[in-house]
Amino acid sequence: MSDTEHDHEFSTGDSGAAATYPKQCSAIRKNEFVMIKGRPCKVVEMSTSKTGKHGHAKVHLVALDIFSNKKYEDICPSTHNMDVPVVKRKEYQVLSVNDDGYISLMDLETCDTKDDLKLPEGELGDQVKEAVEKDDNGILVTVVSACGEEAILGWKNMPNKD
Repeated sequence: MSDTEHDHEFSTGDSGAAATYPKQCSAIRKNEFVMIKGRPCKVVEMSTSKTGKHGHAKVHLVALDIFSNKKYEDICPSTHNMDVPVVKRKEYQVLSVNDDGYISLMDLETCDTKDDLKLPEGELGDQVKEAVEKDDNGILVTVVSACGEEAILGWKNMPNKD
């Protein structure tokens, strides 16, 4: 053993939780999540083709990006692993919608506020804004996060507390 001092720097480590995990292609099912071309996607169609004498069966996946709804396709040998994104859903109460398009949210479990999400563009964003303006009971939005991205993908009225 050497007597030299080792200088270790650990202050920049993260929790070690990976954004994806491997899963065999043949075990992936419709409505599950998968990474295609580096994007987290939800599988909408899949088919398996048998190949020749020495080939592997191939799986043809059609999936939609969970954030942009863009369609992606991939063909993978059934025995190979594909990355599956870790997707988390969480509901937040809407506190306000700011003029700059950002939305102020409150975590219902910890009561922490979150002000770094933009209101979604298009119909969903219009519906949330309209619901916030006319509702006095409160609005809940569903925030989905995967691979370091977050987006509001749905909303509903808060249940009445009668």
